[in-house]
This record gives sequence, C-alpha cells and structure tokens, in this order.
Amino acid sequence: MKITVIGCGRWGTFIAYYLHNTGHDVKLYGKTGDPTTVGLLTTRKNSYLTLPDDFRIITDINEALEPDSVVISVPSQALRGLFSEIKAVSDKPRRYILCMKGIEISTMKRLSEVAEECAAPGSKIACWIGPGHVEEFVRGTPNCMVIDSRDDELKHELADTFSSPLIRFYYGCDLLGNEIGAASKNVIGIAAGMLDGLGISALKGVLMARGTHEISVLIEKMGGDPRSAYGLCHLGDYEATVFSKYSHNRMFGEKFIRGEKYDSLAEGYYTADAMMRLSKKYDVEIPICATVYDILYNGADPKTCLGDLFSRRMKNEF
Repeated sequence: MKITVIGCGRWGTFIAYYLHNTGHDVKLYGKTGDPTTVGLLTTRKNSYLTLPDDFRIITDINEALEPDSVVISVPSQALRGLFSEIKAVSDKPRRYILCMKGIEISTMKRLSEVAEECAAPGSKIACWIGPGHVEEFVRGTPNCMVIDSRDDELKHELADTFSSPLIRFYYGCDLLGNEIGAASKNVIGIAAGMLDGLGISALKGVLMARGTHEISVLIEKMGGDPRSAYGLCHLGDYEATVFSKYSHNRMFGEKFIRGEKYDSLAEGYYTADAMMRLSKKYDVEIPICATVYDILYNGADPKTCLGDLFSRRMKNEF
C-alpha cells in the first residue's frame, strides 16, 4: 500500500517507520523549516529511532498527497487547519487514518467528524487508537491497538494490512465510543500524574475504576456503547497513560503539581476543556474530568480538590 504519513513528531515518525518495516511504500511529510523535520532530514534519526537509508522524508505537500491513503499524526487542535492546507492543494477524495486523540474544543466535535466535514466529498475516515509508547515499540515490546471507521470494509482492510507481531489490531465496533474513550483517557492520565505529584499514587486504583465508569456514562449519553470505555481505547490504555514513565499526560500532571515546566505536548490539557463542554451539553456528571479542569483552568488547589474528589459523600459503588 502506498501511504503518506503527515507529522514528524515522535508518534508520526514511528508510525511511518513501522509501516515501512511491514512492507508498505511510505513517505513521511513534514513542513519545510520545521525543526523536527530539519532534524530528521539532517541526521535521519530522533531520540527514539534511526530511519533506514531507503526511507523517504519529504517537504512537498503536493508529493505528500499523491497516495490515496494518508495517515495523520498532528496535534488535535491543528487538524482543521491541516485540512485547509490540503484543500488548497487538492480536493481529491482520499482515505485518511487519524492517529491522534482529542476533541476539537471550539466545536466539541470528534476528530473523525472534523475530518468528515473538511475532507473532499467521497473521502473515507478511520481512527487508529489504543495503548503503546514509541519507547517500548522500538525495543520490540508488542501491544494491541484498534482501528475503527464508519466504513466496515476500510477498517477491516487497514487492521488486517497493518497488523504484525509487534502490533495486533482489533476491529473497532463503536467509532463514537472509541474516540471519546481515547481522548478522555488523557485527562485521567493528568489526574494520575497529579496523584503522583502529591505522593498519593495508591489512589490510582480508585481513579481507574471511577474514571472508566464516568466516561462510560458520557459515551452512553452521547449515543455510543458504554462498554467501549472498558476496551482498548480507554481502560485498556490506562497502563500506558496512568502508570508509564513515558506518558506525557501523566508527567504533565506530576510536574504541574510540583510547579515545574513541561514542554512536551499533553493533549489531556486541551481535552479537559472539551470534556467539560460535553458534560454540559449532555448533562452528565464527570467529576474526575471536572476536578482536573478546575485545577488547570480555574487555579483550584490540587490537594483540596483531589481530596474532595475521593471523599465525596458515601453511596453505593454501582
């Protein structure tokens, strides 16, 4: 399969490297002058991997859009802008595979909805989500992930074609639930990091149980399958998000508590805002997400807020 991967960050670069190694004809696109792109063009490596000599890195958007299959790995809030760039060059229908997690804050739309709205008519959209860190994959540590789409034929083809001993793909059964679950787990990851920063990591078990439950309720209210929250998109991704030293969201939460700067992208920061908007729209109580939002956006005291969260009035567990 001929594929272009758009996005030279750690995940986009790994995806291109992985697809190349599984036998696909892959090009990795990055903008001219972008420091990450320049670094890859100069050294053919980043902090995680070295690209083979026959691997192509390009900066021409016209060349990037030659294949019918385009994998996108950019920050979630930049997706609409990227499609504007694509439309200015070509309005040809393509197959877009979104490899990021998030919700567009301004519209509360899922990323597949943004893509469907912005892509050329006739385009097909799929989402690649699930647990795994580049640092572990490049060491050969296997994991399982999910590909979902409203187009059953597309998701089956991609999952079958992209699977390998390193990554086994499952067919997603609930695009809405998988996207909301994948996006919201980053907010739970920030909460986990805050617990680490406060020295009360033992509460992560409660965090996981209650976090999964509140997201399942939201998914159901939005019209999805509440069981999706218990799958690879959310609960199945907790080890990589709530515990791993490689989790950007967990580390962001921990450093936030310690008052330390964190320069890497933590999508959960933006998703917390979007989650509160969804909470109001669908009239759903999501206390963990609300607590993270209050700490990050309203300057609430983390120790007090998290203490209140886990000492809420007694009630039945289920």
